[in-house]
Amino acid sequence: MTRVAAVDCGTNSIRLLVADADPATGELVDLDRRMTIVRLGQGVDRTGRLAPEALRRTFAACREYAGIIKEHGAQRLRFVATSASRDAENRDEFVRGVLDILGVEPEVITGDQEAEFSFTGATKELAGGDHLPRPYLVVDIGGGSTEFVVGDDRVRAARSVDVGCVRMTERHLVRDGVVSDPPSEERIGAMRADIEAALDLAEQTVPLREARTLVGLAGSVTTVSAIAQELPAYDSQAIHHSRVSYDRVREITEWLLRSTHAERAAVPSMHPGRVDVIGAGALVLLSIMERIGAREVVVSEHDILDGIAWSIA
Repeated sequence: MTRVAAVDCGTNSIRLLVADADPATGELVDLDRRMTIVRLGQGVDRTGRLAPEALRRTFAACREYAGIIKEHGAQRLRFVATSASRDAENRDEFVRGVLDILGVEPEVITGDQEAEFSFTGATKELAGGDHLPRPYLVVDIGGGSTEFVVGDDRVRAARSVDVGCVRMTERHLVRDGVVSDPPSEERIGAMRADIEAALDLAEQTVPLREARTLVGLAGSVTTVSAIAQELPAYDSQAIHHSRVSYDRVREITEWLLRSTHAERAAVPSMHPGRVDVIGAGALVLLSIMERIGAREVVVSEHDILDGIAWSIA
């Protein structure tokens, strides 16, 4: 076993996994897995820069994670940064801060690298059984971007496009700093048009409709699963490898987009940091299912974070 630590810093959240990995058996044993909503991508789509308060929140989470990594004695650490820090003019400020706190430089990876990590993390367990038909389409709906990967045992094609729950919310549902509650049909239609354009772009290089199993990753998808199961609290074990039908995804998405902030916040499995962005994230998932004709989505709690861990095991 090799004890590894992986950090995934995205547009909406920063996550840590400390695990013992055995490449010979394909076993990854979690020691600590956690997530903090930091909204690093706050305002990036509009300003092109990482906001000072977003950097402060992110660095505070990094300090907490540094203590956990030290406590567990991880032998290797890899810090991967995705969409928001890839786009920002002042990303050097972010890189310096992480290096000072954790002692490693964050790797601002490309969308294609992001997609490959997501595919490995999501499918390494699934590959052991034949109950799900291949090829898989792994979809990682993040805050600023969505990754599409089609593959069997290996990646065949991948594409990252700039639609995510935070980016779509800030572009279409925020006016004067306030999220529409609920948004008008016109705003929802504009958001849907952006998502459909992104799917057109993804289909130029990724054969989305060839997939026989849709695997959905990240907080928007896992939250939809938690709502579908009517869980009394967020439960990773109940969510991991759950299946949500197209009809249920459509029903939940329609409710999220016409609900108020208070109604969404009252959902017991809802993370407070997702209340304002979950409607956009669910709409991305629904649009993908409609595009490929998926009857259901297989939900995975294992994703890019697990792929990062395997890359250093």
